[in-house]
Order: sequence, then C-alpha cells, then structure tokens
Amino acid sequence: MAKSAVRLEENFRGRADDFYEALIRAHQGLSDAESHTLNARLVLILANHIGDLEALEEAIALARGSIEPTEPDAPAQAR
Repeated sequence: MAKSAVRLEENFRGRADDFYEALIRAHQGLSDAESHTLNARLVLILANHIGDLEALEEAIALARGSIEPTEPDAPAQAR
C-alpha cells in the first residue's frame, strides 16, 4: 500500500480543541454566506501554505468521500 501524502494522525500536540474554538470564534456573527466565504478563503490560504498538490488532491478526495450528496444529479450551485 502506498504511503499517504496526507497526515491523518493527530498533529495538534494536544491543542486540537484550541484550534476548533478559534475556528468557531472566527465564524461568530457571520451570515451563512460570510461563513462560506471565510471557509473558502481559509482553505485557499492553507492550501497555498501546504503547497503539495498530491497531498491536497488526496485531502479533497478524503473530505469528499465522507459526504453523501442530498441530490446527486443537482448542479453544485443549486444545492
């Protein structure tokens, strides 16, 4: 089996809850649209920081694989 390009084991050095709290605080007071914009910007900033296309594509596949579409035939923007 090929080695994963994505680190799946905990890597927050015991501070995962601190990250989660910071993420939740960043969304406080935002509309749904603003929260989506924040998430998109954060993803792009972190993707640029990572800079490894193989790891990013693997992470996208892992994240996408964990979601079951509600309307498989609907265009993405219509959901």
